[in-house]
Amino acid sequence: MSQMLLDIAPEWVPSLDNFVAGRNIELLSVLRETTSAQIIYLWGAAGGGKTHLLQAMVARARTEGRAAHYACGVVPEAVEVVAVDDVETLDDSAQIALFELYNRMREQGGLLLASGAQAPAHLELRDDLRTRLGWGLVYQVHALNDAEKADALRQHAGARGFELPPEVVTYLLRHGRRDLPSLLALLDALDEHCLRLKRLASVPLLKEVIQQLSGLK
Repeated sequence: MSQMLLDIAPEWVPSLDNFVAGRNIELLSVLRETTSAQIIYLWGAAGGGKTHLLQAMVARARTEGRAAHYACGVVPEAVEVVAVDDVETLDDSAQIALFELYNRMREQGGLLLASGAQAPAHLELRDDLRTRLGWGLVYQVHALNDAEKADALRQHAGARGFELPPEVVTYLLRHGRRDLPSLLALLDALDEHCLRLKRLASVPLLKEVIQQLSGLK
């Protein structure tokens, strides 16, 4: 019965529509208008939304019938749209592969998206790769403030089909981890807990989830 209840919740897929822009309105506008023949590099702190945007672009390309790959820590083969996350984690051979992919995508007119924790000039990568990443469009992904995180939490809850009371949002922001992915994961756990118990979301239930997750560490 528990698994049946969990299956009721709709699958949440990153998209440009469910990305809370905050101070990233210009970046979101650019991505919406981007189709092909571009190199785009996104940088910023972990949990700021880089992965969401890369996966959203890949998902959009696939719905349009285009071949698209998302990868983190490795470099996939060249197709129409390729997204490589966390480039600073690439080893020497993978950096060479990304350099070659960059040149191939640029020649073929494909869309290459990449992300990292820092601006291209400060990445600890091969000089030629670091330079190439700085040649295309470069945008910093700004982290959300608390009000924007609250909007993101409510939007995420709505996508999963449950109501999120204001007091639960406040408690999440005060007692959850600060990065948005962790907050969303905690929200998902709360939703599953509510489904199992057939109860509405509340602060007491959220406290139970936090205590359960703490006991697993």
